[in-house]
Amino acid sequence: MNKTVRAAGIDCGTNSIRLLIADVDPNRGKLKDVTRRMEIVRLGEGVDRTGRFAPEALARTLAAVARYAQLCRSAGVDKLRFVATSATRDAANRDLLLDGVRRELAVEPQVIDGLEEARLSFAGALSALPPGLPGPYLCVDLGGGSTELVLGVAEPAFAFSMDVGCVRVTERHLRSDPPTAQEIKQAADAVDQVLDAAAARVPLGRAATVIGLAGSITTITAHALGLAKYQPEQIDGATLTVDQMLRACRELWEMPRSQRSGLGFMHPGRVDVIGAGALVWSRVLERVRREVAAAGGRLDRVVTSEHDILDGIALAAARSG
Repeated sequence: MNKTVRAAGIDCGTNSIRLLIADVDPNRGKLKDVTRRMEIVRLGEGVDRTGRFAPEALARTLAAVARYAQLCRSAGVDKLRFVATSATRDAANRDLLLDGVRRELAVEPQVIDGLEEARLSFAGALSALPPGLPGPYLCVDLGGGSTELVLGVAEPAFAFSMDVGCVRVTERHLRSDPPTAQEIKQAADAVDQVLDAAAARVPLGRAATVIGLAGSITTITAHALGLAKYQPEQIDGATLTVDQMLRACRELWEMPRSQRSGLGFMHPGRVDVIGAGALVWSRVLERVRREVAAAGGRLDRVVTSEHDILDGIALAAARSG
């Protein structure tokens, strides 16, 4: 008889902080959701420029941590893991965040590197992979400060973390509303340069299935599907042609923010950064399609998953000692 563990994972990223409370079968690697929450706190606001967390961003984030702590207590969580990623890696005053997390959650927070981030994302995506998809799988986790590429079948075989994400690219390049053609070109060139480094480490041409993860990609998918509101059950496992996804990306980065904010599926905290997320996702898809073609294959479709690093964190918590 398999024993389940009530575990919680908290993913503290550059743009959002998310909580998953789940009943986990550690042996089978399966999770049954109890609670999923997401708040956009923009912890990484200005970190790319200053190298420090702003007081207002810290306050927003720690207030969310306190709310998540109460939810974990109410749900009777047995095991909890708190993971911080790109913005926290870059912030010189990260101890202010980590000390606050210790006070609220009574656990030791973990600041993980990009490769661990990629590994957890891969584990989370595979925990709920739709049946019948051929491997190797290329999982692309597009966050606020970084984007992880990880290729494998049952386990990651290759991984690379790129310092490009929707918040970082917005702050560096896409300052106009909507972005100018010159800004788009500069941002695309910067992403392509990092993709060159990624392709030297990850054999992108081996990918049989590309799986897009995290809020930017799920939001782009909602647009490509023509959803009137955000519907996770429609987005999770959605399979679209690469051309459909690229068209949705272009439409989003060309929109003024006032038009984006009127889209029923758009979270208010993504309005200003989704254009950059769409640009990064489009460059990744175009590069992978070329690499697959150069290797003698064909990449026509891309899958979106609602299961990502957050699921991987909860699974790791359940398996911890």
